[in-house]
Amino acid sequence: MFNYIVIGSGFAGSVIAERIANVLNEKVLIIEKRNHIGGNCYDYKNKDGIIIHKYGPHLFHTDYKDVFDYLSNFTDWNIYHHKVLAFIDGKKVPIPFNLNSLYIVFPQTLARRIEEKLLKRYPYNSKVPILDLKEENDEDLKFLADYVYQKVFLNYTAKQWGLKPEEIDKEVTARVPVFIGKDDRYFTDRYQAIPIEGYSKIFERMLNHKNIKIMLNTDFKEVINIDFENKKIYFLEQEFKGKLIFTGMIDELFDFKYGYLPYRSLDLRFESLEKEWFQEVATVNYPNDYDFTRITEFKHIHPVNLEKTIILREYPKQYTPNKDIPYYPIFTKENQELYNRYREEIEKFENIILVGRLAEYRYYDMDDVVKRALEVFEEKIK
Repeated sequence: MFNYIVIGSGFAGSVIAERIANVLNEKVLIIEKRNHIGGNCYDYKNKDGIIIHKYGPHLFHTDYKDVFDYLSNFTDWNIYHHKVLAFIDGKKVPIPFNLNSLYIVFPQTLARRIEEKLLKRYPYNSKVPILDLKEENDEDLKFLADYVYQKVFLNYTAKQWGLKPEEIDKEVTARVPVFIGKDDRYFTDRYQAIPIEGYSKIFERMLNHKNIKIMLNTDFKEVINIDFENKKIYFLEQEFKGKLIFTGMIDELFDFKYGYLPYRSLDLRFESLEKEWFQEVATVNYPNDYDFTRITEFKHIHPVNLEKTIILREYPKQYTPNKDIPYYPIFTKENQELYNRYREEIEKFENIILVGRLAEYRYYDMDDVVKRALEVFEEKIK
């Protein structure tokens, strides 16, 4: 029998299962409703040898040395610095908006004048929120802030979250940065890399252990029953007194008794093209044109010498429970209160641990969720 059951095999569940198996030398069962491990990080090689990220692009970047070192036990890396362009008024512009971007979108004299003012006012290689620029007593800097807000941020965010521009929280918009430098990389983290054989291989190696058993194609409700009144867990109709690590949707655990937690989802449309390259970089954002938010070309992420390529267009949409994949939690006061109602009930159980994006109803980058899983193991399991 198992002393530990993990629901879900994304990074949160897989890291904890690996630690239980290796550090504690205990048996652990993973229950996964999909037909593969790896959660939304799952990738695969198509018939032409191109590695495809099935659930959208995943770019690893972190400042956590412990996270990078931990994952390096399961993969070798290709150094990869992600670059993003935005299609603005027919031109492709580096994002985050920087000094190079100035010279692409503005006439040279205006670009030079704004650059000189920025460099006089702010340190080189600093990130300045557009709210700070708006508050400057200078018409050129206010103009720049408005331009970045209108052309780069506003419509992209409206598309992504299904909002009207006027509904977008002013606090969020205030943090949109202008980069006072010429570094076109999207991330500035110390470690930026892509697993050489893809993410799925990380999960395969992580979970390839005699102490780990995996049930694929299994909805946890088929094998686990939770008695909320008496605070007991049953596995295959036998009382389970070990620890249950839950990484799925917290509202699903309760049969949505207080209501559904809202998410945004995505309609992902892949296209194969008979050409070597489609675009200059891995990702091009389309803030103001079309219904999709961005196009990703996977060969930039996992290079392969081929006269074919695969692109992905992402169309954001409302999440429909039991039909769509929940991608992004929608952060509002009401949603947080709803989440807290569910969480408070779980805290009455001594042997249920919540970890991960869906269980904690928060957005985690990959490195954050690995860090979180390692911490949860140390603090609540070990």
